[in-house]
Amino acid sequence: MAKKSTEKKPLFGNRRSHSLRATRHAQKPNLQVVTLEDGSKVRMSAREKRTLEKKAA
Repeated sequence: MAKKSTEKKPLFGNRRSHSLRATRHAQKPNLQVVTLEDGSKVRMSAREKRTLEKKAA
């Protein structure tokens, strides 16, 4: 099981129909499983992964 390294939580909002009826929904973070250099697997957001790759270069 991959460890979770991000603190991101789902973003909640309303879906709105043409009649303006509100229904709750969540936008979940884009979590990816990443294997680190030491071999451990970590779940992190795609944005964090992108930042790590950018800093390593």
